[in-house]
Amino acid sequence: MAVSKSTLSIVFIVLGGLAVLFGTVLVFVGPIIIDDQIVKNIEINPNSGLSYTMWKDIPVPFFMSVYFFHIVNPNETLNGEKPMVEQRGPYVYSENRWKDNITFHDNHTVSYMEYRQYFFEESMSVGNESDVVTIPNMLVLGASVMMENMPLPLRKLVSSTFKSFNEGPFLTKPVGELMWGYDSKLVDFLNNLLPGMLPTSGKFGLFAEFNNSNTGQFTVFTGRDDIRKVHMVDSWNGLKSVDYWSSEQCNMINGTAGQMWPPFMTKESTMPFYSPDACRSMELVYQRTGVSRGIPVYRFVAPKTLFSNGSDYSPNEGFCPCRQSGLLNVSTCRYNSPVFMSHPHFFEADPVLLDTVDGLSPNEDEHGLFIDIHPETGVPMNVSIRLQLNLLIKSVPGITETGDIAEVVIPLIWFEESGYIDGPVLNTFRTNLVVLPMVLEYMQYIFIGLGLAGILGAVVLYVSDKESVKDTKHNPTSERQDEKYCINDR
Repeated sequence: MAVSKSTLSIVFIVLGGLAVLFGTVLVFVGPIIIDDQIVKNIEINPNSGLSYTMWKDIPVPFFMSVYFFHIVNPNETLNGEKPMVEQRGPYVYSENRWKDNITFHDNHTVSYMEYRQYFFEESMSVGNESDVVTIPNMLVLGASVMMENMPLPLRKLVSSTFKSFNEGPFLTKPVGELMWGYDSKLVDFLNNLLPGMLPTSGKFGLFAEFNNSNTGQFTVFTGRDDIRKVHMVDSWNGLKSVDYWSSEQCNMINGTAGQMWPPFMTKESTMPFYSPDACRSMELVYQRTGVSRGIPVYRFVAPKTLFSNGSDYSPNEGFCPCRQSGLLNVSTCRYNSPVFMSHPHFFEADPVLLDTVDGLSPNEDEHGLFIDIHPETGVPMNVSIRLQLNLLIKSVPGITETGDIAEVVIPLIWFEESGYIDGPVLNTFRTNLVVLPMVLEYMQYIFIGLGLAGILGAVVLYVSDKESVKDTKHNPTSERQDEKYCINDR
């Protein structure tokens, strides 16, 4: 038996209404379900497999690329001419990071030590660790600046010590030794004479203390009681603040440990983190929206004020004594050595710094730092942290090794720590925290659309049925003719 149009229209209205109702319910309930799923996955919890594994063992490829500034004219520099440098590298090292001594506390925090190891990757490098480069001798030129206000007889004694150990103003050594350390009789002598003066008791190198080391004990919030606090630092080495700087604000330990951030970020959010290597908290700001390996991300970058001096940006006065904007004086946390951090090639720094050294050419693509983060989860998808290490050098009376060197902040090296989520971890992350929430979000619109289409179809059927009945009433002759034909047929 055929189903009438009126019956079909009723069925379509009921089904369409139910679909619209279900879709409308999803509009309000869907975001709650999605957010609840994100919260369960982002909390630092051993029972939360995906995020806990990512947090604990960092199963993503991480690399450190190091670039040396080879001094082309060391003799001319010693005579007071402008230094000329030539970038060498990158020398690339794969990074292995893992957390140990993980301890959960009753106040919804967890303590841990993060360790790191570096392995040279020749296939990814431009050159080898045996490459020889010339850089300033930090033991001589750095110590000379530290001694410039000491009595002249003491400075002369220091100069004699340098001569006795055959230490000159510049070092020409293989990259591997400059990185991870070389034997120095002067270092042994100073450690015996003044224990604790130097950061190393063995070989002396720019990264000698980094390999097989940890970044100190971090205590961070797990997010169990408040997901807005997850990964935020409660203390570092038991400290709520440091004492390297001259203002309370600059000494604050703010943000996360620099690996993950709280979820539900917006374009107005910032990304604060504490860096033990820079001895301070830093904060990145939103730049633009993008896509990384099929996942929507926000790109956060360093604000132009990050390394500004106190004159250009008053909140940074606590990091002084300052020089030109673009330099962070880290001497207070580096054994008072005249060491400064900056962006590579003095990117976004005072142009005066570029005028004092030849061979630099800053640009954002190569020298700006950034983090691409999935805003809903606070998990970085692509990271590139780029920083430069610089040394203040000058002629110091009484120390003949400094010659007539003009006062200049000269770059030693710059390095980039980079990493990105890829492989099975990326697929699992995309499925659990991107695709499924997206499907749930689209379902609400699909149900509402189908429901409205069903209701519209019911209306069309209903109108069509009414028109059919109306036509029959207005054409009775046609109906009688039909009956006549039926009688004749009989």
